[in-house]
This record gives sequence, C-alpha cells and structure tokens, in this order.
Amino acid sequence: MTYNEKRLFLIKELLSELPQYKEAEIPKDTEEQKRLLRGLMNIRPPRSISSEFLKIQDEYLSREVAEKGIIDRDALAVSPLNNRLVLWRGDITTLKIDAIVNAANHALRGCFVPCHSCVDNVIHSVSGIQLRLACDKLMTEQGYDEPTGKAKITPAFNLPCKYVLHTVGPIVSGQLTNTHCIQLADCYRSCLELASKNNLKSIAFCCISTGEFHFPQMKAAEIAVKTVTEYLQTDSQIERVIFNVFKQRDYDIYKKLLG
Repeated sequence: MTYNEKRLFLIKELLSELPQYKEAEIPKDTEEQKRLLRGLMNIRPPRSISSEFLKIQDEYLSREVAEKGIIDRDALAVSPLNNRLVLWRGDITTLKIDAIVNAANHALRGCFVPCHSCVDNVIHSVSGIQLRLACDKLMTEQGYDEPTGKAKITPAFNLPCKYVLHTVGPIVSGQLTNTHCIQLADCYRSCLELASKNNLKSIAFCCISTGEFHFPQMKAAEIAVKTVTEYLQTDSQIERVIFNVFKQRDYDIYKKLLG
C-alpha cells in the first residue's frame, strides 16, 4: 500500500464510522485529503478500532513526522544564563526529547474541533488516535475532570518524543488574579515533578494558557522561567528544559528573560 493509498484507507475507515458521511465524496487534492483525515481524527470519540487501522495509521503518521523533520533537543543552543534552559521557536511535535507538554482542557481527551490551531489539537493529530484512547483511560479511571495545575503522563505514540505531559492551565476570562498566577506556576511544577518521578531527563514546555485561555504573555513567561529555574535548583534529574514558542512576541519575551 502506497503513502497515498494509506491516507485514503484511513479516511474511508473513519468515514464508515459515520453513517451520515459513509458515501461522502473524498477530495482529490492531497492537502484537502490531509485536512479531511485530520478533521476526522479530531472529532472521533475515544473508542476501540481495528489493529489494521492502527498499523496503517502509524506507518502513515511516521512518514508525516519524518517529512516535517525531527529536531534533536541536543542540537538546540542553551541560554547563556543557565545551561539547562533552552529557548526554541518551532513546532513542538517535531522535537526528539523525553517529553513535551500539552496544554490540555479539563476533559483531557484532546481538542474535538476539526483542524483547530491549538497545541492540544496539533499534538493529538500527530500522535494518532491512540493518544485520545490513553487519555480517556486515565480520565475514566480518575472519574472526574482534571483539576487546574495538575498533570498526567501518557506515551507519545507517533510523536518523535517519548512521552506527553498533559496539564490544564488557568482560564483568564477577566482580570488576572493571584490565583491564576499560582495555578500557572502549579502547571509547570507539576510537569517537572512528574518528569522527575518518571526518570525523564528533558522536557519541552509550550506557552501554557496564553492562547485560548488568555493568560497575558509577559506574565506567563515570567512565571514559567521563575518556576522552572527554582525547581531545577533542587532537582538533579532533569538536564534540559526547553521553552517552546510559536509566536514572535513570545520569542521576544523569553529571549529577554533568558538572555
């Protein structure tokens, strides 16, 4: 089965689960097919699927990851102020590292909005449907929504990293409060503690809560750097922490903080 045939197979299998779209016409354009596949994966609820589907999905996503390029964490320049800290602007799903951090929602099962631009959606899309299944298992066993500031760990499946750490940041719907700041610091601390507990040596943080959750970027970065720096002063397990940014404004802010 060729690369294109695998994509069509996956699309048809996912469409067959939706009676209303079973006979839907599949676009001929490659990019439109990719977008359709991602959207179908995004809206799929956490339920079992055939081993054949997973095998073909993994082969397909592995090629997608390879074509985007994989960035080794050791190739990134460290901060002149602290050689355990790194600032990097790029796609967090391309990092070869022990763990990346996902800014999740309270349900912790990924973003269900088709092709949404949030990091939660992107990570789940690249990892594959196993990630939602793993998250669903954790949350079903827990029996209640994930509290703000806590963290969970899952395998990374088709991502080039080994694990994904899922944390729920504070939602700032009005004025920023001290509680919001404490909760954001808890997110960073919880992820670091979970990484150390699992003997991980490297971790990459996205900009937690600064997107859909509207936490002010400057204050969020200050909290992130301060919390991580203080944690590393008493922790010898974690060797490298990457602050991953996507927007130029976030890069400029972190660059000032990290020298």
